[in-house]
Amino acid sequence: MVFQDQFFTKKDAMKLVAEQGIELSDEFELVHNKSMSAIGDYYHTFTLEISEQDKQGAISKIIDAASFETDRSNIDILRNQMDYIQLGRRIDRNYATQTAFIKEYFEPSGRQGYAPTFRRISISRTKNELIFEDIVE
Repeated sequence: MVFQDQFFTKKDAMKLVAEQGIELSDEFELVHNKSMSAIGDYYHTFTLEISEQDKQGAISKIIDAASFETDRSNIDILRNQMDYIQLGRRIDRNYATQTAFIKEYFEPSGRQGYAPTFRRISISRTKNELIFEDIVE
């Protein structure tokens, strides 16, 4: 894991962010990158310092999404519905909290017993910061 973190590049970060439909057109800094693993669990997170223009573009992408939720009570806690996640369809969620605009998706593995993909991008309301999380439980 240490070597994987050392060889993680800005290009790798840009690719993972773009997979969720957020494009970064300006220069950015990779501020933080960390991977952790335990039996059956994997967590990868990184933080990017992005331009104001890229921040506003990402926020617009989240707010303009068909799945954007303004009422937090309507957002399902999908990670507790493992059978559905593993065998169901991809689900995208876009919403805002008091501190960030969030874009996340769950993609089923398609096979019972295999973990789904859960990725989240958070865009800070107060800083030009993008936080990416990849969580496998």
